[in-house]
Amino acid sequence: MKLRLSYKIIGFGAIALIALVFGGYFYFTWGLPSLEKIEDYHPQRVTKAFSRDGRLIGEFYTERRIVVGLERVPKHLIHAFLAAEDSHFYEHEGISYLAIFRAMYKNVLAGKVVQGGSTITQQVAKSFFLTPERKISRKIREAIMAYRIEKHLTKDEILHLYLNQIYLGNGVYGVQTASDAYFGKGVERLTLAEAAILASLPKAPSKYSPFVNPALAKKRQEYVLSRMVEEGYIKQAEADKAVAEKFKLNTERKTDALWVGPYFTEHVRRYIEEKYGEDTLYKGGLTVHTTLDVDAQKAANAATSAGLREYDKRHGFRGAQRALKTPEETALFKAEMDKRLAALPMAEGDLFQAVVVSFNQKDSSLLVEAGSRKGVISKNDMDWARLYNPEAKPDAGKYVELKKLFKQGDILEVRLKAAPANAPLQLQLEQEPLAQAALIAMDPETGHVRAMTGGLDFSKSQFNRAVQAFRQPGSAFKPVIYTTAIDAGYTPASIIMDSPLVFEQTKDAADNGKEPEKDQWRPKNYDEHFAGPTTFREALAKSRNVVTIKILKDIGVGRVIEHARLLGINSPLAPDLSLALGSSVVTPLEMTTAFSTLANLGSRAAPVFITKITDASGNILEENGSVFTPAISPQTAYVMTNLLQGVIENGTGARAKALGRPAAGKTGTTNDLNDAWFVGYVPGLAATAWVGYDDQRMLGGHETGAVAALPIWLKFMKEALADQPVRNFQAPDGVEFVKIDAVTGLSPSGTTQNAIFEVFKTGTGPRSATTDKSGAKDFSMMDTDSKTPLEKVAEPPQETSR
Repeated sequence: MKLRLSYKIIGFGAIALIALVFGGYFYFTWGLPSLEKIEDYHPQRVTKAFSRDGRLIGEFYTERRIVVGLERVPKHLIHAFLAAEDSHFYEHEGISYLAIFRAMYKNVLAGKVVQGGSTITQQVAKSFFLTPERKISRKIREAIMAYRIEKHLTKDEILHLYLNQIYLGNGVYGVQTASDAYFGKGVERLTLAEAAILASLPKAPSKYSPFVNPALAKKRQEYVLSRMVEEGYIKQAEADKAVAEKFKLNTERKTDALWVGPYFTEHVRRYIEEKYGEDTLYKGGLTVHTTLDVDAQKAANAATSAGLREYDKRHGFRGAQRALKTPEETALFKAEMDKRLAALPMAEGDLFQAVVVSFNQKDSSLLVEAGSRKGVISKNDMDWARLYNPEAKPDAGKYVELKKLFKQGDILEVRLKAAPANAPLQLQLEQEPLAQAALIAMDPETGHVRAMTGGLDFSKSQFNRAVQAFRQPGSAFKPVIYTTAIDAGYTPASIIMDSPLVFEQTKDAADNGKEPEKDQWRPKNYDEHFAGPTTFREALAKSRNVVTIKILKDIGVGRVIEHARLLGINSPLAPDLSLALGSSVVTPLEMTTAFSTLANLGSRAAPVFITKITDASGNILEENGSVFTPAISPQTAYVMTNLLQGVIENGTGARAKALGRPAAGKTGTTNDLNDAWFVGYVPGLAATAWVGYDDQRMLGGHETGAVAALPIWLKFMKEALADQPVRNFQAPDGVEFVKIDAVTGLSPSGTTQNAIFEVFKTGTGPRSATTDKSGAKDFSMMDTDSKTPLEKVAEPPQETSR
């Protein structure tokens, strides 16, 4: 009876045990994912953007990973990982019981989970399917998944997944990406010492990072090498040699082109995300070929920064960034600067912060400290600060002695001029500009955008003013009107009277028995003078507002808007006479497109940023060639180009003559001096420079396009074209040069004192002093009524446009 009862107990116990085992198995396997994800391995990959000459300019990813085949991974790197992470990898079936018991023993002693016994297969399971939480249940599920993986994949396939999937710190995944990030080389070129460093990282990527803790990284490297000796992968002599090797970390970016044009790259990123989606952008491993010219972009960056800083200094010093009040604050600041300068060594032209130590009364120099380095700012290198303008108003400020501006403990922005070995740093005083600028450059013959800056500092403002800012172009819009006028029959020799003009508009009469009020608009020129009879050429070169208004009134606003559309300006344009002064807002990209159309003899090239996109398998997703649209005749475009050359030779763009090669362009300054432009081109390259405040405040007195924007354009063009041959604008068939009287615009007569050759469409030049036998429209001494209704002017604009 007792024996039978014992059998029953044993039976029930066995059933319970079986039930517990199977129940536990089903409990821990419930909800585990299938192996399809791992069998069809498609890891998250980096999307890369390249410049026109194949240099890397941008990367987009959630996990920075470059997949590499196992055949490219050197044996000593594989052995380093096996020795450090799983020396019995090729022997077990996914689980190492010895490692598990060792880990359990240490966890029991610690009273918590402090060590894992995970094999490489288990790490792959956790990486693909499980969370990193430290719980017993997760370890059991991990072991089950590892066993399943071992049954479905070969050991080499598992190792391939591991070496490409593992996180190795510094934001990188996989051995190829880590090799590049830490050592600046491909994985196949790693030395034994470098391989041991990478193999030391999986345990604690941040703790053992050679960038963060080089001493700990070195100790961990020695441990990995000793394990390789123990496992018979290398000899002790090889390990000793590797320990002694002084490897060089990749402290610099692998390419000086990466993020060289952040506004350009961000424009590309936004396009891809909008068209292909976020997942494809950040995980799809696309290859994006762009039109960016790295050297031109560097020139654009330098020109934008220099131009804004020159403008900012013209309006005075706003004071120190802040002041350190106590010795403790000063010591902390110096320590932070030392750490920053150690991570990124100083180079000539670099900007950084320094603290004021004292002012030298003898030579009016300023002694400062940048971390532990002493520096000197000479009087000449801070003389601009004598104009003290703490309220940052464009035309405010007063002159103050330098010694009264600086106090001990003041934090200043400085630029490194020179760093002598045994002498103080030579520095110059700087301050961050408050104004913004944009520059965009395009090849007129292809539409390829070569460079783009959308502001001073992308890290502080991602708003791209080159393509997103809608600003009044001022007189930079006048070439659109003059181009339309040429198609309407005007010639460079047409004479228009620059004389006072009054527009009147009667307001609705108030119901009070009084006479209705009248509004008057009296357009003025920038210099507030009238030049009398003025040639078409002279009116554009000198940017005469009144003449432009008369031309616009004669040819019709609607016709000008049509031409603007043909030239590539698609923004809404006011259908009134204020258009003559550039009152309607446009983007720098639109202005560049319009002037590029003139440069390309009337054929408008659509702007191109991306030439080709391929997926991770090399399939072409899109390919963009140049797209041209006939806009105006080659003859009109060439005549206009010749007129815009005159703006530089004899007009408001005279500063651009310093370029030293044929160029055409137009300045632009808007109402209240709150926008400054210069749009210009040479054969093969067109560019627009714009300067202004985001809040539309005034730039300040005399800050015209010629003063604020043109220097940016000029500096950029000089650098971008430095190695390019000088080219002339080629005249098309259908134009001719005819000698005329420069004053009357007619054929020279016996009284002509200044005869010049002028460009005309064939057959439209003057044939005598009194008649035009070609049948071209005669605009000699054209004037309009001194008073005309203000029916097409919504609000009388101001006339500061130039």
